Amino acid sequence: MKIEIITPDRKIYEGEIKSVRVPGKGGSFQVLKDHAPIISTLENGPVIIVDMANLESVFEINGGVIEVRANKIILLAESVK
Repeated sequence: MKIEIITPDRKIYEGEIKSVRVPGKGGSFQVLKDHAPIISTLENGPVIIVDMANLESVFEINGGVIEVRANKIILLAESVK
């Protein structure tokens, strides 16, 4: 899967990943390969990415929106700490 994490003023992260866990409004959820299409609002909290080398990266976001479609993820964050 490919992911882009973007804020209003810059691109934070872009790359191929195995999974991502995000802070959804109803609780955190994980996106894996071939996930059904979804658009969801996000709360403040950690975005945890596992890349193709099994390395984990964590980004603290202040709300946003995620779109998942055809193994491409776009995460628009209000800001990243």
